Amino acid sequence: MRRLMLEMSQAKVADQLELTFQQVQKYEKGSNRIGAGRLHQLSHILDVPVSFFFEGAPKPPGLPSRNRRDAPSPHYLIDFLATANGQALVKAFMRIKRTAVRRNIVRFLEAVADEGGP
Repeated sequence: MRRLMLEMSQAKVADQLELTFQQVQKYEKGSNRIGAGRLHQLSHILDVPVSFFFEGAPKPPGLPSRNRRDAPSPHYLIDFLATANGQALVKAFMRIKRTAVRRNIVRFLEAVADEGGP
């Protein structure tokens, strides 16, 4: 998701990691594990803290929940933000400076969604 937000290709990330783009693909799909050192490199390449990669991850079994804010993010949100439409929407929304305008857009979208159509 972050790579797409930065409009970086898998090949560009792979070059910086000194890997093939196929290896980056496997990391993104989750078919290959990624080590702590490589995760650290990626955090610098993508300009995010290492904790970014764990946001929304389920807590390990046996650990108590601290509060509701620590609950995992819904997967549908992550999936949406990984799409071209999701990224375009977020980028456009973030360019809106006036809070009142943002709030009105959210209200409008909620109303459209509640109606079940455009």
